[in-house]
Amino acid sequence: MRIDIVTLFPEMFSSFLDGSLLGAARRNGLIDVRVTNIRDFAEGVHRQVDDRPYGGGPGMLLMPGPVVSCVEAVRGDAPACRTIRTILMAPAGRRLDQALVEELAGLERIVLVCGRYEGFDARIGQTLDAETLSIGDYVLSGGEVAAAVVIDAVARLVPGVVGNRESLVEESFSEGLLEYPQYTRPEVFRGSRVPDVLLSGHHGDVARWRHEQSLATTRAVRPDLLADRPGTEGAPAGGGPGKGARRRKGRERIPGGQGTAASSGAREDAGSADGEPAGGPVEPGGSGSEGPGGPGTAP
Repeated sequence: MRIDIVTLFPEMFSSFLDGSLLGAARRNGLIDVRVTNIRDFAEGVHRQVDDRPYGGGPGMLLMPGPVVSCVEAVRGDAPACRTIRTILMAPAGRRLDQALVEELAGLERIVLVCGRYEGFDARIGQTLDAETLSIGDYVLSGGEVAAAVVIDAVARLVPGVVGNRESLVEESFSEGLLEYPQYTRPEVFRGSRVPDVLLSGHHGDVARWRHEQSLATTRAVRPDLLADRPGTEGAPAGGGPGKGARRRKGRERIPGGQGTAASSGAREDAGSADGEPAGGPVEPGGSGSEGPGGPGTAP
């Protein structure tokens, strides 16, 4: 798989792309991630990439010329590719979830366009036939962080990137539930013991306990996930429940269980943040660029 990042700030990806699983996957040829600077395709002495919006309003918009030229050059680098999608990180797009991550992981190529300032000129998406993607309902300074979220989520589903494929089956949202509490050594920590069922060696009992804990956590933290889910009260099929989703914000006590359930309370909007330098304030809701139909990082 190849992922192209189109951005005004390529330096933001250096350490991210070289570290941990993603860095190893790139070095082993499992995934190809390339970064291209939009400003390299701007014209004039000052290489201008943004301008004020028609009709008035605060801030600046990314101009269609440099962005379209940059993306077209990137896409033309591999014309034989059969499955390629161009995605603007913007607040008005579809919200990222595990189902979409799995969909993207099945593609040959993805082009992620990072917005900045108040967003994209609407003709950018029209000309490139691009879709928009949001990672949450909050404001960021640009689309780069949102693009990194997409890359990390997609890359780990590429065969060979994660060593133990079984862990992917039991992961966040893979079963539509939040993750059950987990424990490692020591058996007793400051008076808190690992639940006896996990020490029993009885795989069926462990599977049932985990399923019950996932349901309890999901009810407490993300009841919306259960709304359209049939048979949520039943025992896990095949003897093993999914781990459910790992959520880190808004920690709550798990009813009837030990530990806490973590929930990612805020949805990330990868949008531009207030006080964006050299481009005016960023509107809430987008990653990278913001503004109507604009590129911010997606909510």
